[in-house]
Amino acid sequence: MRIRSDKLKRLSEQTGIGTEELATSVERTGLKASNAGSAVRNWMSGRDHPRCKAKDIVNLAQTLGCEARELACFSSEVRFHRGSDQKARLVVDMIRGKSADEALSMLSFAPQRAAVHVRKALAAAIADAELADADPGDLVVCEAAVNRATPIKRFQPKDRGRAHPILKRQSHITVSVQERD
Repeated sequence: MRIRSDKLKRLSEQTGIGTEELATSVERTGLKASNAGSAVRNWMSGRDHPRCKAKDIVNLAQTLGCEARELACFSSEVRFHRGSDQKARLVVDMIRGKSADEALSMLSFAPQRAAVHVRKALAAAIADAELADADPGDLVVCEAAVNRATPIKRFQPKDRGRAHPILKRQSHITVSVQERD
């Protein structure tokens, strides 16, 4: 679960609640009162430092008078997918911005190898959203990204003692869903 900075900023302006009041609501162990104000300002500007926890999102939602699922973005990551990031990015670009149901059906019929792992990440993000009482029919894929992971290095022996390197590419797939506004 991550916080949606645009929604947090908009709700704080609508309700007239400042960063100081929001900072007092997120004080916890590990986040003292002196650092809570800068944390809330970071979250409003889109930076996730310090990492916003689920409990922080619930406390911010209670202070703003809304539900936690309205402020949250639910994400899931598949790490070390055995395939190149370039090929996985083609699959991820296909589902970005689509509704969650439509994206799942597209991925189930996609012939690419990466579609299996993208579908697993999307299903996990949807399950995470359902745990927070989000309506599965209103979920939209808001973020879908593929990052390069460290490749597995092998070599092919050649004549006269030479060796040709083989790089088996890997990638990290991240899929996030949020409720439609």
